[in-house]
Amino acid sequence: MRVHAFAASALAAVALTGGACAAGPTISRPAALDDAGAQVMVTRQGGQLMIDYRFGRDAPVWAFMDSALETDSRQPWRPRQWTVETPGVVMERRGHYDIIRNVDGGPVPREVRFRVQPKAVDLEAEYPTLLFSNGAVALPTRQMDVFALASPQAAEAVPDDLNRTKVDGGPARVTWRDDSGPVLFNGRRRDALTTTDERNYVLLGDATVTPGQGLSTVIDPNLPPWIGEEIREFAPHVGQYYRDRLGAPGAGGDTPIVMAAWNGPTERMTSMGGSVLPGLIVMSFEGRGVTTPQAEIRERSRWFIGHEGAHFWLGQTIRYQFADEAWITEGGADLMAVRALKHLDATYDDRAELQSEVDDCADLAKRPVAEAGARGEHRAYYACGAVFALAAEGAQRQRTGGDWFDFLKPLLRQPDGVLSREEWLSGLTRVSRDPSLRGDVERLLDQGAADPSAVIAKLFQRTGVAFRMENGRVVLS
Repeated sequence: MRVHAFAASALAAVALTGGACAAGPTISRPAALDDAGAQVMVTRQGGQLMIDYRFGRDAPVWAFMDSALETDSRQPWRPRQWTVETPGVVMERRGHYDIIRNVDGGPVPREVRFRVQPKAVDLEAEYPTLLFSNGAVALPTRQMDVFALASPQAAEAVPDDLNRTKVDGGPARVTWRDDSGPVLFNGRRRDALTTTDERNYVLLGDATVTPGQGLSTVIDPNLPPWIGEEIREFAPHVGQYYRDRLGAPGAGGDTPIVMAAWNGPTERMTSMGGSVLPGLIVMSFEGRGVTTPQAEIRERSRWFIGHEGAHFWLGQTIRYQFADEAWITEGGADLMAVRALKHLDATYDDRAELQSEVDDCADLAKRPVAEAGARGEHRAYYACGAVFALAAEGAQRQRTGGDWFDFLKPLLRQPDGVLSREEWLSGLTRVSRDPSLRGDVERLLDQGAADPSAVIAKLFQRTGVAFRMENGRVVLS
């Protein structure tokens, strides 16, 4: 998931990633028994939601798998939006998770109700709620998943990456209702909808689906028209370029959907955020600066579509194995976007974008890149992942005259749909025939370096990436 926030007078990019990004893994869980998880009813009533849980068995604590932090405050989002209506039940934060428990220490009641006032906030490593200006709301389907724990203290011992542990629970069975009419899912209206293991968005409220050639759109009716036109015009060209270079994606379908929300013309703000799911790119815009066409916003919106569209291949056709391997998909999607945008627009400044990746990696890799998510430094996955991808592209060019897509294409053919760190690094060694490259990448991943620029320079020198050193800084040339 990549989110761009624009300051009022200048453009600043904030990169987020983690286990929930579309490029992320599927959480490993034991086979769900009938009584292992929960049945949930989500009902939209005017401007708020009622969420009713029915648990299949008694448990002292239920923890929410999606317990991300807000990007700006680094505080949990759920306690700020969900109010417990059931007497004797409290919600609190323990370790990496939001939990509910009974105040008397006994089992949580089998039925618990929450009243929810949804808000649009950027989240670290998770899919956010989307609010539309007409009152419609789009929620991630997996936002309701829970697992059982023996005590509040037990929650503090659960790691933030559930891929490396088994949890006592399973995907929630969620029924979605809107008192005002059918709900929207996968581009179609449905009077009744129940989801379990799907990872997508459900839209409750009024919205119109506009079919298009290679791309359908669900656009907030009050979104500034020029943005909608830009999305409908540009996105299909990016997708076609990726398809030409890598073949049809293994997930996401032939006609993806872009869902764009408008949070209003807030003064002194210009922002855009979003993410990607199978067959769906979600975007949200806010701020006075978005209301009129601006070259800077157009450029960054194109970048966003290029990066998120790349995840239909690098993230859905194949995904990474563990959350600390997000550099595989996020940095790789960044380089895919750079190459696509340059192909589609000869005036695009690809060198400036890649220089920013090199500079940020040199700054963030002083500590282990693999641990960046736990530090809240998710940008490291993008920047250093792009640096590693540049080195791989250089090795491919030296070997065959090819580029990043030529290096990536064979790696997309993983029978299990997972591209592990080991498989990526083995691919680098195979193309470069230089095992020492792997050692330097692993050093930055696992240890960091006192002088990351020196390590990056060694990688680029051996793989033919053009650069020069200026006062200890790696400058692309």
